[in-house]
Amino acid sequence: MPVTLELPPQKSQAEFNLRRWAELLVDPLASKFEGRVETDRFGHMVMSPPPAPSHGSYQAEIAYLLRQLLPQGRVITECAISTADGVKAADVAWASLPQMKALGSNPCFLTAPEICVEVQSPSNTEAEFSMKRSLYFDAGAREVWVCSDNGDMSFFGHSESRLPHSVVCSGFPKKVKLGA
Repeated sequence: MPVTLELPPQKSQAEFNLRRWAELLVDPLASKFEGRVETDRFGHMVMSPPPAPSHGSYQAEIAYLLRQLLPQGRVITECAISTADGVKAADVAWASLPQMKALGSNPCFLTAPEICVEVQSPSNTEAEFSMKRSLYFDAGAREVWVCSDNGDMSFFGHSESRLPHSVVCSGFPKKVKLGA
């Protein structure tokens, strides 16, 4: 029998996430970890080892392309976003200037940037990507993109339906190619 997990509303989780994330940012033990740190809805740290070099290469290339195609906003890698299931880190995100102003001095985004991108690692599952898409959309993202381990891009709109291309960044390629 499938289990349904009900998460708290994203807005009611935000205050807790902000407080917990601010604690982790100054925690000397957490700062020594060389990998990704996120939290769950209870504030527990969820740690992942550093990804393979190709993962970082795709992140860098996606960030570069977004910066070139959407210069009127800010590109962020390892972007901390408050969600109903804790603070998650999008591999790459693009936020408009008004969104950056709304961020202010907060340690993480209370409303997700307009574009959130996840780069696939060998250990990632479709269920994991589906959950992150739902969390990012619930937090306010306009689009969520997934980059496969060979550079193929999948674009999703707010209804979580697959898009033929990005609406926010219509010039973004359907395949990210890494240089030599």
